[in-house]
Amino acid sequence: MIALVWCPFPDRDSARQAAGIMLDEGLIACANLIDAMESHFVWDGQRACSQEIGVLIKTSDDRLEQAIERLGALHPYDTPAIAGWCCDATHPATEGWLGSFGAKH
Repeated sequence: MIALVWCPFPDRDSARQAAGIMLDEGLIACANLIDAMESHFVWDGQRACSQEIGVLIKTSDDRLEQAIERLGALHPYDTPAIAGWCCDATHPATEGWLGSFGAKH
């Protein structure tokens, strides 16, 4: 089954670095870096706003927990916002591509 992970990063360089390491380690099949999103949040009881880079990661369900754990270790934030989930439905071509990724690693 296909799994996705969502995580914002403070900048493109740190997002690229984490994605590259996780690709090299075989934990993920793909990472999409989404430019300049504006994040509004509450941190330490205060409202805040910052520019971040969104990262959507594609992996397999059997690597999901390991990918989340590794992403947390690589992330520059002390408390990164990382969410992962298994996909109930995917296009057959996507399933085939990510299925072959799972078989190779």
